[in-house]
Amino acid sequence: MSTLDETSGRQGDVAGPVLEVSTDSVPAPDRFDWWAEMVGNEVMPVTVRSAHAAVFQGRANAVELPDSQVAFFGFSPMTARRSAVQIRRSDPEVYYLVLVHGTPIRLEQERGVVCLGPGDMALFSTSHPLACDFLDRGRQIRLTLMRLSRSLLPLAGGKADRLLAEPLSTRAGSARLLGSYLAGLPDAAREGGPQERARLGRIGVDLAAAVLAGRLGAQGCLPAESRTSVLLARVNAFIDDHLGDPELRPAAIAAHHHISVRTLHLLFRDEPDTVAATIRRRRLERCHADLTDPHQRRRTITEIAARWGFHRPADFSRVFRNAYGLPPNEARALALDAKDSCADC
Repeated sequence: MSTLDETSGRQGDVAGPVLEVSTDSVPAPDRFDWWAEMVGNEVMPVTVRSAHAAVFQGRANAVELPDSQVAFFGFSPMTARRSAVQIRRSDPEVYYLVLVHGTPIRLEQERGVVCLGPGDMALFSTSHPLACDFLDRGRQIRLTLMRLSRSLLPLAGGKADRLLAEPLSTRAGSARLLGSYLAGLPDAAREGGPQERARLGRIGVDLAAAVLAGRLGAQGCLPAESRTSVLLARVNAFIDDHLGDPELRPAAIAAHHHISVRTLHLLFRDEPDTVAATIRRRRLERCHADLTDPHQRRRTITEIAARWGFHRPADFSRVFRNAYGLPPNEARALALDAKDSCADC
């Protein structure tokens, strides 16, 4: 959100990877007009109306990536219209994927009309007239927008236009991975440096392209690099979903994805860890989180270790100490004592 740096609604560390803005720091009579101008500058020029203009509230945070932008919005119910006149005046020629988190929205573009509920996703374009109704159910609208340059999508001839205002469920396949990616991106961007954010940006574009190409039956249009990136994302999601399985090993992962073990290891060639090291690190991270969680203090260390795939207490204690410099019982005691002390302050 480049021009937000100049607005009075700026909040947080604008030099950081996630830019946050809110109407809270704008005088109440000016909030709706400020929000309308921000949307026009940062998404696309539209005409907006709201029955809640006098008490309008809105907030947004955005992650700017090399080839895309992902922004989360929460705002009072309103409507948005984009006309042919507005398109002629200004058209950035981009697509947006919208992911709905709560109250439904109604989207109409070209011949498509769709009502999207929580977990649903759809594509719209800045190059065609648009009608969007953010339905008033007494709650704030919550959604994520992913901006994709038309020139970056490997779907020549405007093929993606066939998907405008069509429902895209995030409950399976590449769309499920994309939904998880969008939900976790702000935290991942805050934790990583510029190189990691560039990598995250490439993954996001590849996942979005895979979702659209899959819906069009045009997977062959994707370059080899994109298909490899999506396969790696699927493998990583599979690992996360099966960390508690003691049989989670490279051979089992390769078999599930119908690839050879050699191909699996090649996928991780440019990753920070090997496949086995990735499994071990993520298991240890889950164990550490549970051990230092006051809500799980009644669980024994052995139970927590087994929950995440460590079924030999001696082996778990050794690898935990190697990773964190302390045995599990000491790490747990120190963390819980510190949190109890903070609670008493």
